[in-house]
Amino acid sequence: MTKPSGQPSPSRSRPSTKREGATILVVEDEPAPLEMLDASLTARHYQVRGASTGRQALDLIDEDEPDVVIVDLGLPDIDGIDLCRHIRARVDSSIIVVTADGAEERMVQALDEGADDYITKPFSMPELLARVGVAVRRHAAIGSVLRDEPIEIGSITIDPQGFLVVVSGRQLALPRRQFVLLVALARNAGRIVTYRTLVAQLWGHDQPASGSNALRVLVSGLRHNLGSGPGIPCIVSETHIGYRLVEPTDSE
Repeated sequence: MTKPSGQPSPSRSRPSTKREGATILVVEDEPAPLEMLDASLTARHYQVRGASTGRQALDLIDEDEPDVVIVDLGLPDIDGIDLCRHIRARVDSSIIVVTADGAEERMVQALDEGADDYITKPFSMPELLARVGVAVRRHAAIGSVLRDEPIEIGSITIDPQGFLVVVSGRQLALPRRQFVLLVALARNAGRIVTYRTLVAQLWGHDQPASGSNALRVLVSGLRHNLGSGPGIPCIVSETHIGYRLVEPTDSE
């Protein structure tokens, strides 16, 4: 297991130097669980790094973006929910939170701050490994979406690599998942993108941990942020199938 080192230099998501096998960062302040997770994940050919505090975790993330971060919510220096927010501001890694109390409110808060999934103690190692596998696929799917060249549709210009959206000459700051959703729809402008495809690109599995309405809520938020007007594409719902991004004149 790689030990933490170096000084933090907060930044947005950036290209990382990947080794063979996905990289998993485990943030756990108890030595025994940390060693158990290290052994189990290494046996599955993952590259494992460990941090016993939130500060050490952020140092490691600033050095190299991991594919997945496993965060114990009960850390000694930074609340696990706050750590999720700090991680999400830096990178697009998948985040799995681990909680001992099973409090629903804490889980929801963690998901709201950028976590992708959660698991409660005590948990079985096969279940955790299955969730890690899903999270690795989600991170890869997000990365493939964001490697596109700039996209123009109507009065919207999208730069996936620069995480930038310009609407009618106005720069628009979108939440991470809304941005990925917009890129996925824009890549297929005029064509239906199914619910299953969108969920796979956004969460990497068939059911978002935050509930069955997560995609609908995400689309609603994106519609609101894009607004309406000349040249601004519309997100059209195709009942029971998915969504299409079309020019306003094409949807009338």
